[in-house]
Formats: sequence, C-alpha cells, structure tokens
Amino acid sequence: MRTVLVDVARRHLLARKRQTLVSLSGIVLGTGFFLAISAMMQGSEADFIHRLIDNSPHVTVQDEFRNPRKQPVAELYPAALVQMHRVKPETETRGIRNYKQSLDYIREIPGIKASPVLLGQGLVSFAGKDEALSLNGMVPSDVEEVSTIGSYLTEGSLRDLAGNPDGILVGSELARILSLERGESITISATTGQKHTFKIVGIFHTGRAAFDQSQVFLALKRVQALLNRPNRANEIVIKLADPYSAQAVAARIEGRLGYKSVSWQEASEDIMSTLALRNIIMYSVVTAVLLVAAFGIYNVISTVVMEKQRDIAILKSTGFHARDIQVIFLTEGLFLGLLGCGLGLPLGAGIMWGLGQLNFKFPGTTQFNRMPIDWGWEQFAIAGAFALIAAVGAAWLPSRKAAKVKPVDILRGAGA
Repeated sequence: MRTVLVDVARRHLLARKRQTLVSLSGIVLGTGFFLAISAMMQGSEADFIHRLIDNSPHVTVQDEFRNPRKQPVAELYPAALVQMHRVKPETETRGIRNYKQSLDYIREIPGIKASPVLLGQGLVSFAGKDEALSLNGMVPSDVEEVSTIGSYLTEGSLRDLAGNPDGILVGSELARILSLERGESITISATTGQKHTFKIVGIFHTGRAAFDQSQVFLALKRVQALLNRPNRANEIVIKLADPYSAQAVAARIEGRLGYKSVSWQEASEDIMSTLALRNIIMYSVVTAVLLVAAFGIYNVISTVVMEKQRDIAILKSTGFHARDIQVIFLTEGLFLGLLGCGLGLPLGAGIMWGLGQLNFKFPGTTQFNRMPIDWGWEQFAIAGAFALIAAVGAAWLPSRKAAKVKPVDILRGAGA
C-alpha cells in the first residue's frame, strides 16, 4: 500500500514538471540562502564571543561589594524612628584585603588560573608631550596565563618583562605619538606624586587605538610602590578552562569572599542581549525566504488536488481511506522538501565557501579580515529541518482538502 501511495505522489509531481521545477527551485534557493546567512551570522557571533572571551578575564574579582555596607547606626537600630543621612564613610585605602589568601582559595578551584592586578592612573611626559595612562600592575610570570597581551607583542617578549623589574610594555599608538622605541626609558608620575623611570621592553599592537594609546603593563610591585599601596591589589583576574562556567564560578567566589565577582557574561550583558536580538531578526528574515518558497509548493499541490478530484474519488471508492489520500499529498511535499535539501545544502555550502574567501580591510586598521563562517553540522541540520517543515507544512492544507473529497458527489457529477 505504501509503495502505491508513493508512486501516485511521484506521478502527480511529474505530470506538472514546469510548476514542480519552479517550486523546487524556490526550496533549493531558500535552503541555500538560509544556510549561508545563518552560518555567516553564527560565525560572526562565535568569532565576536571568542575575541571577547580571549581578550577579557572570564571572571574579575573587584575591590568592592555588590551592595554598600550599612552604617553602624542602621545595624544597631534597624527600626529606629530617627534616621541619619549623608554620613561620610571612613576613609580607607582601596584594595582587596588579604588578597594573597583570597588568591589561594581561588586557585584551589579546578580549572582556574588567577592573578592579582593593581590598576591605577599615571602620566607620562616625553619630548614635551603629556599622555594619561592606565597602569596595569601584574605579576610578570602570570601575564601569559591570564592575559592575551603577549600574542599582540610586535617587539619584545613577556620574558623581557619578567627579567626586568623596571620594564614596561607600551602600545604601538603611544609609541607612535611619543616617538618611542623599544629600549628607551620613560618616567611615569602617579596621582600620589611618586615618579619612577621604566625601560620599554616590549611594544604591543591590538588594533584598538584607544587601548594601544592608554594601556601599559608593569610589574605589580612597581605599581604598588607608585600608588603607595604596598601588598595591595584591587582586582583578581581569572581565566577558566571552561569559559561558559564563569557565572557559576563568579557566584561561588563572591559567596565565599564577599567581594563583587563579575563574569564576562555579566560584564557584557548588553552585548549578549544585542546578539540574541540579532539572531531573532536573522532567523525571522531567512525563515520568510523559505515561507515564500513554501507558497510555491502550496500552489502546485493545491492545483493537483483541484485537477485530480475525480482520481481521488475513484481511489476512495476502491478502498483507499481519507488518511491514505492525505499521505499521498504530504508525500509530494516531503519529496520536494528532501530534494530541495539535497540540492540546497550543497548550494549553501558553496555560498559559504565563497564568502569565506573574501578579505576585508576596515577603515583605520592595517590587517585584512576574513568573513567568519560557522561550518558546524548544526547549521546544516537547522537549514534542512526548516526546509522540510516549510515543504511539508505547505502540503498539509491541500492534503486535508483532498482527504475530505466525497466520492459520491464527484462521481455523480461526472456521470451527469
């Protein structure tokens, strides 16, 4: 019985070759463009998140609390009728207290690499020019484990920073503005009035002009001395073996230490929301392409149902059930969907390959970039599934109409 139903469906499609080819072309093109656009958008998202994950700490423990501390009066008399406002908090030196003990606890968590950081502000004067700097005081031996700055070095190496306590890494933009070269010395003044001379042991280029102009990397102890914060760190930066576990790890650390711990997802919450919204828009657009193609299938099968009502009546009168009639026309939609996937997925792969060969050079950059494409099997599966659903869905309404044909009325009308 199944073989007969499939054979009838095949004959129906072959009887209207031109219309069938037009509908099939719509599914092929829709599937191909769906796959290419989806792979391109997902690839760009994965590339962006990869850069975000690699260039930022997965978790940052900060020297502040998520909620401000309560004043002693509020703790002693929580239900008091009289309230005190504008109480000036006690002045204290910022930083994570006992950061070394906190660091020991963090490093006990499996799959974690952590390092203390002291951030501060400084000013460099050279050749009559003044530039404000963000000082990043780090343990030189830890820089490579928790930061990607080493991969952006165009001159020098991280070993040079570890081997010279008075060494400094500067950005290419700062070096250009101040006419600096590796091996030269610069004097940095801190907000505390302290000054110190450093030797440039490395120059990095990230491609972000603002970062390359303002950020410098130094030994933690030198920054502690400049800022008059001995044995202090105001951040602990963490890299994880599994970056997507950052939220759970941040919650665990904050629950134990009390200090605000921010995962990369929380720090980039607005960006992640934008990416999610972009995905909704993208899938809505590419799904619309397939829906337009599905209308072609709907038109073909509806026409077949109109033309073949007498044949349908004969089939029913010879013992075929309404369910069997519906299966015939659903099979026609399935045929078109499968064939559309079989031809559309290779077409989409070809478009993806072509897009992947394109090189772009954006204004203000010196490097060429290629279009990131996601070649994961999930993209092919999603495109194929959407195409099949669209094809079978388009055949569903005409198949129901065919199943409701009444043989007596059709045959009586034909006999008259």
